[in-house]
Amino acid sequence: MKKKLYIETYGCQMNVADSEVVASILSDEYVICTDEKEADVILVNTCAIRENAEQKVLKRIQELNVLYRKKQKKVKLGLIGCMAERFSTQLLKEDKVDIIAGPDAYRSLPILLDENEKDNVNTVLSTVETYDDIIPIRYASNGVAAFVSIMRGCNNFCSYCVVPYTRGRERSRDPKTIMHDIEILIEKAYKEITFLGQNVNSYIWENDYRFHHLMEDVARLNQNLRIRFATSHPKDLSDNLLKIMAAYPNICKSIHLPAQSGSNQVLQKMNRKYTREWYLERVDAIKKYMPEATISTDLIAGFCGETEEDHQATLSLMQTVAYDYAFMFKYSERSGTFAAKQLKDDVAEEVKTRRLEEIIAVQRNSSHKSNLADIGKTFEVLIEGHSKRSADFYFARNSQNKVIVFPKTKHTIGDYVNVKVESCTAATLFGKAVEEKTI
Repeated sequence: MKKKLYIETYGCQMNVADSEVVASILSDEYVICTDEKEADVILVNTCAIRENAEQKVLKRIQELNVLYRKKQKKVKLGLIGCMAERFSTQLLKEDKVDIIAGPDAYRSLPILLDENEKDNVNTVLSTVETYDDIIPIRYASNGVAAFVSIMRGCNNFCSYCVVPYTRGRERSRDPKTIMHDIEILIEKAYKEITFLGQNVNSYIWENDYRFHHLMEDVARLNQNLRIRFATSHPKDLSDNLLKIMAAYPNICKSIHLPAQSGSNQVLQKMNRKYTREWYLERVDAIKKYMPEATISTDLIAGFCGETEEDHQATLSLMQTVAYDYAFMFKYSERSGTFAAKQLKDDVAEEVKTRRLEEIIAVQRNSSHKSNLADIGKTFEVLIEGHSKRSADFYFARNSQNKVIVFPKTKHTIGDYVNVKVESCTAATLFGKAVEEKTI
């Protein structure tokens, strides 16, 4: 009889996809369970992007020790993912976990979990590992939408970011293996995929096969399969990609384009490799080829040396672009990064907080205006699940990646439905189904 495995995932979509790979690698000996109390092995898949994410994981490790590991020695607790190398010495010394595996070491998990294995740590980063031969077990999926990793690592070395140090250098998957994954998903009646990578639009295979080629090949594979991707780097957002996105209805019309700051001085310190002017030119290109597209972003408040003028430049960038939604954070120093070694974290905490609040206020207004403009419009949406607030409503998204909630009818999860928007908040559209469309 197989043992039971419980995986707790923190952080981004990449980590969700990684957990599905881990489940597949361990599937010969373990079956996924949904109740941690039943588990023989508990793996915590971690995120190191921000300090509060790390603190949350460390607190959870302590909690799991108290609840299970110390009371029930047969339960093994493992730390996997981005925090592995950074905290391996501390956690093993304090006897908080049994095994540790970095994001490129998941193939070694069966060995690390072996009762007779003395070595319980593998945090070695790879220049070639993409897990391209592993078919993920989509244990947490809704059966409608799935993540497909097309590359790993990052070469950008933004001065504030730990990713190149925790996930290694950039490498792309063989497109044949990507297509194979997608064909399996189509056979299982999935309706949407999201391509994942730290910088998906820098995907390249054998020098001449690029991201826009992959997008077009997948769009042609099945016109009823929606395609999304995350995340884009502004310096690599090509007109070729935008033209392909505009040409195929099943490629969703939404782009996440992290700006981080609106100030050239701050962008240079961040090593973002573009200017405000370049960024705005890319935004103009998006609107030229896809006027209906939504644009979202990431923004950091209070980066090293950020002045009030720099902050105002970020607010003006937000007002110029009019983002549909955004992820907004205060800067938190990450050890090991260039910023931690060479730049002074000199913006006072209260100033960071105030600037973040101002950024959030501008974005809330922009998001609300964007949603108000959709009232009266009809969108084709994909039903992904039930509304969290009411069992009488469905949760769905349109091509522009906006959430639309509407009363249940005869439709079911996985159906495409035309929904007319009747009202909204800054975060959500509300409407009603006006015409059935089955795909």
